[in-house]
Amino acid sequence: MKNILIGLLMAFAFVGCSGKDNTTQNIEPKLVLQNSLAGLSFNDQHEKTHTLSADTKTLIFAFSKDVGHTCNDFFATKKETYLDDHKAIFVADVSSAPSIIRSMFIMPGLKDFKHTVLIIDDENTANSYKKGLDVEKIIIVTLSNNIITSIDKVTTTQELAAKIEAH
Repeated sequence: MKNILIGLLMAFAFVGCSGKDNTTQNIEPKLVLQNSLAGLSFNDQHEKTHTLSADTKTLIFAFSKDVGHTCNDFFATKKETYLDDHKAIFVADVSSAPSIIRSMFIMPGLKDFKHTVLIIDDENTANSYKKGLDVEKIIIVTLSNNIITSIDKVTTTQELAAKIEAH
């Protein structure tokens, strides 16, 4: 009986933590043509802070688990400096995962990658970057001096490579 009660309490705790609120309608989208991303700053998988530099040409965003896996699998086949060589940055949104899952599984898994993964772990921040976008696609943002010049959605690693290598 005691184990059943503990199980029920745990289930209610997880259900209570998974509720989504509808505050996204008041959030200003950040990924908009001609918008400046000069202040963009995220920690990577090793908790090192990275700030967008003026020579960054491409930002690759993964807002869903499947898209993140696709991108990480692709980057794992490239040399360690692939993103740097193409002045590109990969950003993964892990904010929708429960914090216990992030800390026990996602973050330790990301530390194994040789490429840098910038992390969005705050849901409000994530909502401002993904507002109005198809989160089931790889979002590729092209920059010129930190100003967004194009926003593309791709689904395949061939399209991803073509967009990254075009700059």
